[in-house]
Amino acid sequence: MAALCGVRVGQLLGLLALLFGPVKALEPISVGIAIAAASALTGYLSSPDFYCGRLVECCRDGQPLNATALEADLRDKLFGQHLAHKTISRALTGFMGNPSPKKPLVLSLHGWTGTGKNFVSKIIAENVHKLGMKSKFVHLFVTTAHFPHDNQIRLYKDQLHSWIKGNVTNCPRSLFIFDEMDKMHPELLDAIKPFLDYYESLDGVSYRKAVFLFLSNAGGDLITRQTLDFWKAGKSREDLQLKDFENVLSIGMFNNINSGFWHSSLIDKNLIDFFVPFLPLELKHVKMCVLAEMKERGFVPDEDVAVRVANEMTYYPKDLNLFSDKGCKTVPVKLDFYL
Repeated sequence: MAALCGVRVGQLLGLLALLFGPVKALEPISVGIAIAAASALTGYLSSPDFYCGRLVECCRDGQPLNATALEADLRDKLFGQHLAHKTISRALTGFMGNPSPKKPLVLSLHGWTGTGKNFVSKIIAENVHKLGMKSKFVHLFVTTAHFPHDNQIRLYKDQLHSWIKGNVTNCPRSLFIFDEMDKMHPELLDAIKPFLDYYESLDGVSYRKAVFLFLSNAGGDLITRQTLDFWKAGKSREDLQLKDFENVLSIGMFNNINSGFWHSSLIDKNLIDFFVPFLPLELKHVKMCVLAEMKERGFVPDEDVAVRVANEMTYYPKDLNLFSDKGCKTVPVKLDFYL
């Protein structure tokens, strides 16, 4: 950093000379002011804030999370997911505030499409690293795009080992997001296991400060059934607790051959810290998504437009029309028609 940001006072005085004339012609008091200004500028240019904010992106190792900013993002941008909100906020804030965690943070997000799993991943990325999903310390793997062929599992395993090791070596607080976990080959998932365990280091590299997110549609039926039963019993959706889902999800994923976690050692060895359920969204939540999308695009949120867009969605079960079958996923496209 010193090589990039260090600036000699003499060099700055030379620059000042070009602007104000030769330094020898300046009064003593002017020379003193010039030297003080040069020293201050040298200190600023050499500071970590300038170097990391203006010149390069620096790893966030050692910096606690801004819990207030994370909480605000989840509150203002994520709708109908009180369990995901509470779990992720507490888990991520606590983990990032711990200077020496015993293992990486591993969150497995489950629910039907459009309920907010990818959206939450984006929020997490933006709060862990300033550049969010564009950060060189945030790594997204999509199963169907990065690991499409079952006959190349050995190659994929070698690549994953190299990618994870290399990136954590560069930044201990690296964030890894694995999407479409329900389509991932079980052998490939188990290849990740050593990086998620309680090891102090592997081949000289510690993975304890990294964050791993697993996104999956698997378990969506279990979550919907539990939410629907709660609704039929006349209970409030907000009374649902994490304990109502975690056992159901972990056992269901372990025994479901199409879950990506079938007989996985990640579950067997309790390496997944939280199974986070994303509940099916109701019409009122879809309306909130529409209003938020309008605001993001610079339009004044219009309740009438929100109602019309939300009513165009299809809902299930057919006899109740309670939950949106696509969540908020098609809201941007539907909204285009009105804007």
